[in-house]
Amino acid sequence: MIALSLAEIAAVVGGQTYDIPDPELQVTGPVVRDSREVESGSLFVAFVGERVDGHDYAEAVIEAGAAAVLASRPVGVPAIVVDDVQTALGALARHVVERLGATLVALTGSAGKTSTKDLIAQVLRSKAPTVFTPGSLNNEIGLPLTALSATEETKFLVLEMGARGIGHIRYLTELTPPRIGLVLNVGTAHIGEFGGREQIARAKGELVESLPEDGAAILNADDPLVRAMASRTKARVILFGESDEADVRAENVRLTESGQPSFSLRTPSGCSDVTMRLYGEHHVSNALAAAAVAHELGMSADEIARALSEAGSLSRWRMEVTERPDGVTVVNDAYNANPESMRAALRALAAMGKGRRTWAVLGQMAELGDEALAEHDAVGRLAVRLNVGKLVAVGGREASWLQLGAYNEGSWGEESVHVSDAQAAVDLLRSELRPGDVVLVKASRSVGLERVALALLADGTEGEVSAR
Repeated sequence: MIALSLAEIAAVVGGQTYDIPDPELQVTGPVVRDSREVESGSLFVAFVGERVDGHDYAEAVIEAGAAAVLASRPVGVPAIVVDDVQTALGALARHVVERLGATLVALTGSAGKTSTKDLIAQVLRSKAPTVFTPGSLNNEIGLPLTALSATEETKFLVLEMGARGIGHIRYLTELTPPRIGLVLNVGTAHIGEFGGREQIARAKGELVESLPEDGAAILNADDPLVRAMASRTKARVILFGESDEADVRAENVRLTESGQPSFSLRTPSGCSDVTMRLYGEHHVSNALAAAAVAHELGMSADEIARALSEAGSLSRWRMEVTERPDGVTVVNDAYNANPESMRAALRALAAMGKGRRTWAVLGQMAELGDEALAEHDAVGRLAVRLNVGKLVAVGGREASWLQLGAYNEGSWGEESVHVSDAQAAVDLLRSELRPGDVVLVKASRSVGLERVALALLADGTEGEVSAR
């Protein structure tokens, strides 16, 4: 964070200082909510959670070098006490962003946010110092913490914004007002909470509504619900996609033998070829979104293409491809899942597994509401249509719907199986995998199927995987 005195922070957040011998002492380290991340000069934010109360760690973080605690009650050590810690954290983030003068890029969408954010960050940091959301910390706590990690040298601040309801993104844009806003897509992730895709579009569009007149709204030309958001912004609109009308588009899209996308990138400033290190054709759209942001910020087509071709995955358990010594390839995409990302992962598996035996180890897609049965059934059917060698559906009722879809599509029990939990899946795979097989592991985060991938990567160990 940029250096601020405790007195200045207290004024910004409307707090009272307690047990602070020197109000001019500066916070020079990171702002953190995890006591294990405290460094000399840190500001520790004491949240009260369901299981842990951050105030209980106040003495320990001061001993570890923190300058003070941002708290909701006096804690007997240097503290700035406020009525609401979350509100105070947001106010501090807004103050720091205004002081920085960095270009703020915000993005949202139903699928691909984190992968696209990682691509944007890698492209932009080839040009200038860039700070970006770690992992998918895209909510009302993670977003301000990311903004506060920027320093005086930061030129670009890339923030992922998530939403679980109307007004969520509007709130986030008030904390960190973007100049560039990117909307990737409107899908069915969290549709059970929103009530329909139109409501999801309404929520995602809050991002472009927040943009200033001299800003840029970057919209997916291939998604009608996103493209329609052009009418909701005062900012200049830039379209990306494979449509002929897109300002930044991909031509001659193809996959390498290993399943990595290759295409010609066309921007208003020129054309250049891209071959990505990531896996799956769905990354083409993510790359175009990143390219549109980079073009808006003055990068040439050649600079963008070079950076995209060098970019890798920065966030764990998202299409992580690892080949074991025995030739089995494990694709760990278990961080999260929704119908759109599940279909993209299956298509990537099919491309990667040409001439090899493929396995799709899939679990529940959460928060689909009334669409859950139809969406799980459709994913099971798609696995059969893509000639996946075997679908292993893991878990309870929703997983059984995956297997039923595959069965009804024509697997007749030979190409699909339903198992109770992660350990059963591991046992099955260990008994049947052969050198050269490709295994995809994917489900919603709550299922924890990364345990299957990690067990397989242990390569022959006999230890069990704890199952839910």
